[in-house]
Amino acid sequence: MSTLPPGNEPILLAFSGGLDTSFLVPWLSENYQRPIITVTVDTGGIDAEAAKVLDQRARALGAKDHILVESKKDYFEQVIKYLIMGNVKRGQMYPLCVGAERVMQAQTIAEYAKKLGTKVIAHGCTAAGNDQVRFEVALRTLAPELTILAPVRDQAFKRPDQLKYLQDRNLTIPPYGAAYSVNRGLWGVTIGGKETLTSEGSIPDHAWVLSKDAFSNPQAPETHTIGFEQGIPSSLDGVKLDPVSVIEKVEAIGAKFGVGRGIHLGDTIIGTKGRVAFEAPAAEVLLSAHRELEKLVMTGRQQRVKEMLSGPYGDLVHEGQHLDPVCRDMEALFVNSQARVTGEVKVQFHPGNAFVAGVTSPYSIMAASKGVYGEAAGEWTAADALGFSKMVGLPGMFWTRAGQDKA
Repeated sequence: MSTLPPGNEPILLAFSGGLDTSFLVPWLSENYQRPIITVTVDTGGIDAEAAKVLDQRARALGAKDHILVESKKDYFEQVIKYLIMGNVKRGQMYPLCVGAERVMQAQTIAEYAKKLGTKVIAHGCTAAGNDQVRFEVALRTLAPELTILAPVRDQAFKRPDQLKYLQDRNLTIPPYGAAYSVNRGLWGVTIGGKETLTSEGSIPDHAWVLSKDAFSNPQAPETHTIGFEQGIPSSLDGVKLDPVSVIEKVEAIGAKFGVGRGIHLGDTIIGTKGRVAFEAPAAEVLLSAHRELEKLVMTGRQQRVKEMLSGPYGDLVHEGQHLDPVCRDMEALFVNSQARVTGEVKVQFHPGNAFVAGVTSPYSIMAASKGVYGEAAGEWTAADALGFSKMVGLPGMFWTRAGQDKA
């Protein structure tokens, strides 16, 4: 067990309300004989009722105090808007639902440690996951003077043992118990359980959080229009909204259709293969809509150069390296690329699918041409097209000729 510097300063625990962090409230108190203050950084998915439950749970577990920090707007400004601008998906499918928020959460907790005058922070990450790296890289970058406790990892506690520890003390049990590890944020939900420990199958229908009734109770199709201003979601069905509100409303629409479900299999930060189920209706819809709007208003070269940075940027965010200054350089390009990404995208929702039906923009490159693709020439003649085809074919013609016997 880690030793702490002398004193009775409180231990600040990053608290999600799940099994690992619920277990740590009484365990840390018993083993270190210090007051525990829980901190939840709200990066989405916590309404007033959920906030009340978290506060009650933390105190019932023995926390001296519980702090809820509203950070959805900051999360959007610091992270999500760049994920949208970059059309970032890991493994071409996973939109970094939850891991993207860890650095910002660590940053917020480090700030509160300074406010409260403590140098001891604890988290509930395991030795086998990505979050341990994300939290600790960020904390050591921002506040290297802090002592970081990670008992679940360092003591190798198993979920059934944590559950028993709480039950033996008649302490409150999280709703999913030991069966599933659920993390929810503004950009989606991740779900881990026994099914995701192998590559063979999906989680059961009842384990989905946002969309469990989407296919057993299918909804009638709906069409909605999403507006963007310089790459940022700005309206829904003609009503101006702040970006966080657009995300929350699109999530609610997409969830009832089962849009954005997936199970991502990929490489973890520590080098193993990992698998996690996720629900990201807002991310799936907004990334698809944004991408199609970009195709209308950006040149092909602009798109390709930006795509070259999207993968590395997503890797850095996934790996907890969002504080690296190279991310600011990439973000500067993303922002500059969005100068004309303004317009509206019509999306049709069906069970399991969100179909981009059309896009409009005052900066439409398509509308700027007098030509009609496949139908009629515009700013060029048939003779121009013939000459162009001949010129484009020259490299291939020369290559073929160079391989022939000249005899």
